[in-house]
Formats: sequence, C-alpha cells, structure tokens
Amino acid sequence: MPVSYDGGKMRKIMLVRGVNVGGVKLPMKGFCEMLQSLGLERVRSYIQSGNVVFDDPGLPDLKGAIAKELKAQFGLSSALFIYDRETFETIMSANPFLAEARIDGARVFAFFLDEPAVLDVSALQTYATSERFHLTNKALFLHAPDGIGRSLLAEKVQRQLKVLHTARNWNTVRAILELSKS
Repeated sequence: MPVSYDGGKMRKIMLVRGVNVGGVKLPMKGFCEMLQSLGLERVRSYIQSGNVVFDDPGLPDLKGAIAKELKAQFGLSSALFIYDRETFETIMSANPFLAEARIDGARVFAFFLDEPAVLDVSALQTYATSERFHLTNKALFLHAPDGIGRSLLAEKVQRQLKVLHTARNWNTVRAILELSKS
C-alpha cells in the first residue's frame, strides 16, 4: 500500500515525455508554478527534462488536470507518467542491471511504459552488440555499455515499443527517487 504523508497527501513522481529535447521547450520553473496552482504541494523538479516530485492532496483526475493545464499554459500535449514513490521503487527494483548501474548509471536506462508492451526479442537480439535488455510490464531496462547514442539496439527498441514510453538514464532515476525522499 502506498505511503501517505501529511494528513493523507501522497508523494508522487512525474516524468513528462519528450520535453526540453528536440525543440520541445518547457520551462521547469513555470511548470512547477503551474503544478502549485493546481493545489499540488512541495513541487520540485530535477534537471530540465520533465522530472517532478510533489505532494498530491488527492486532486481528482490528477493526470487529466495536469495535461489540460500543460496544454493551456505551454501548448504541450506530452505523455505524463505519474507514480507514487512505492510504485516507482518497485519498478526500479526490477532492473536486472543494478550492478552495471552502480559502475556507470549513464549507460543503464529505464524506459517507463504506459502499459505492458510486447517485443520481438529474437529480432532485437540481432541488433545487440554489447547491449542487453529486460522487459517487464512497467519498464524496459537497457544496458548500453558503449553508450545509447551508438546503439542500434536502442533505436530499434524504441521503434518496436508500440506503447507510450519515456526513458531516463539510471543516474536520473536514482536522483529523482532521492528527491522524492526529501
């Protein structure tokens, strides 16, 4: 069961897909102010790529309310991935590349999934050189020891995922979790 804070307020983690990359701009300060105007509390962001932690006092249709204001104030229709901290930690714990992440978290990635996905594993394995991946119902984990920019497998995985998803490197994932604990 999720942990409640301050009289029933729930600590949440939100990942916004595709902001501040490829020309899609979302000023994090303005975005945090927008979230506060909706009644969310202790709103904090991590780096400029759509990672936010906040306390939710029980806002009805949280995702819908945020999406509506995001469109109204910033003209963006980005996918939102919202988790309570316990769910986020559960997703993290399914990563089979934790040892590799401790060595270099910039080479381990979590692709957070909006819904379960199906991949043609045998086809994807033909693109792997040094990379490895693992699919769960909530995330796809990728270890790309030579970097994601050089990984043909990473490109093919993203094309094969037919569900909404957003990716973060493991350093970012850990930092977001730590931010949610403060």
